[in-house]
Amino acid sequence: MNGNTRTSLKPGMTVLVVQKQDQRTGKLTKGIIKDILTKSPNHPHGIKVRLQSGEVGRVKEIVLE
Repeated sequence: MNGNTRTSLKPGMTVLVVQKQDQRTGKLTKGIIKDILTKSPNHPHGIKVRLQSGEVGRVKEIVLE
């Protein structure tokens, strides 16, 4: 699943995000959603979230456990 639609994301979900400084390399960071920062219902580059670790990035993939 991808993270382009806000309705598919909820706090507590495990996701892979790309942080601003990692956009060129495409390095993904795994974490648990704390807050959803994007207000629009969808975004072509991924919904921006804050992880419980405090890191901010755009969701590229939802991790199904």
